[in-house]
Amino acid sequence: MDSRSRWLMIAVGLGVLLNPLNSSMISVAIARLQAAYGLDYTNVSWIIFSFYIASAIAQPVMGKASDLFGRRKIFLAGLVVSFVSSLLAPLSPNFGWLIAARIVQSIGTSMMIAVGMAIVRVYITEKQGSALSLLSIFLSGAAAIGPFAGGVLLARWDWHAIFIVNIPFVAASFLLAWRMIPKDEPAAEVARRMSLRKWLVLIDAHGIVLFTVGLVGVLVGLLSFKSSGQVSLWNIAVGLIGLAALVAFARHELRSTSPFIPLRTFAKYPAMTWVNVQYLLVNLLFYALFFGLPSYLQTVRHVSEFHTGILMLTLGLSSLVASPIAGKWIDKSGPRPALIAAAVLMAAGSAWIVTLNQTSPVIGVSLALAAFGISNGLNAVGMQAALFKSSPKEIAGVASGLFNTSRYLGTILSSLLTGVIMGGTFSFAGFRLLGVFLTLISLVLVIMNLRRSAPEKAAAVARD
Repeated sequence: MDSRSRWLMIAVGLGVLLNPLNSSMISVAIARLQAAYGLDYTNVSWIIFSFYIASAIAQPVMGKASDLFGRRKIFLAGLVVSFVSSLLAPLSPNFGWLIAARIVQSIGTSMMIAVGMAIVRVYITEKQGSALSLLSIFLSGAAAIGPFAGGVLLARWDWHAIFIVNIPFVAASFLLAWRMIPKDEPAAEVARRMSLRKWLVLIDAHGIVLFTVGLVGVLVGLLSFKSSGQVSLWNIAVGLIGLAALVAFARHELRSTSPFIPLRTFAKYPAMTWVNVQYLLVNLLFYALFFGLPSYLQTVRHVSEFHTGILMLTLGLSSLVASPIAGKWIDKSGPRPALIAAAVLMAAGSAWIVTLNQTSPVIGVSLALAAFGISNGLNAVGMQAALFKSSPKEIAGVASGLFNTSRYLGTILSSLLTGVIMGGTFSFAGFRLLGVFLTLISLVLVIMNLRRSAPEKAAAVARD
């Protein structure tokens, strides 16, 4: 890799790390935001929901936009949007404005995620595998260091710092990207000839609106019902509107020639569908712990943000250590043994949460974090390998898009599960109940992997 390619990698890496960094730093700031704005736990959960809903929609849309307007333009525009959101978020006069800034931040960082890998593939022609691996390190490293970085920033300053810290990364990435990413004029020419109506059809604007209204409606209905503690006509109406929108979304996607989420693919490739279901459950489990444990440490055990960040570092470091080991294991034995081991570790970590009491040594949570961290490393490689095995090469792009959608749905469901269990106040009893649910879900995941491994073994014997 020559000097120009290395600087291009740094430019792209500094941009793409912003999405996982900001999605993970917020985990240690939930309790501080709850106190700052006088909110209950259900309402403050929207700081998580908003980011992942916006990311789930923005990333595939911006991927299509890059084909029309050019990857360089989308990447640079994403940096500008991220810069603006990082300035506006600390100035938010209320929580609603902070949510709006968070959505803008999610869209901006998603613009870079959507085109970062494509830029590397197109413009770095030598040692491309090493370049893509380096990009993955930026992504996974940012997610791993996020809670620790957030804890340090909160300990030294306040929650505003977790937004302001983005500015140096944005500025450095913009200056390098402006110089290093080549211009992409052909895509811009196509965009000039395309009408707004054709563009809206291409991105399936109708489907996006239905998906957003449906998802938000169902979330508002469920969370407000739990928060209010009683059934009201408003809660029922919002929930029903959300369900109706999701039904309309499914019908629209099945008829659309350019669907936002190609649902027909699930029916056509059942093995790939099972991989996506498992990936959804994996992310539900992981992010329920990822966002729930910092709130438990700070709210129930009164651990400082700084020490919470240090403890959470166990999760990221375990994942980073496990990933290369998982790669060698999967190359030798295939993805299924690693996925079974990952599910068992998640079940063990979840069961350990249930055994904790209010006087248990705080360091004990590191065992659960290590179990989930190692399982995350195994799943990160194993689920991707399982996807490759279950989906034909000719639909690689569609399969990857559905895979990412499953991840975001899992993260959203994790926050929903935590919010419904906790209601208005994060409590020890609620945290233990969350551990029970996570144990049951992880056991389901173990059974799913064991049941699917049996046909694969039989098929391998038949081939031999």
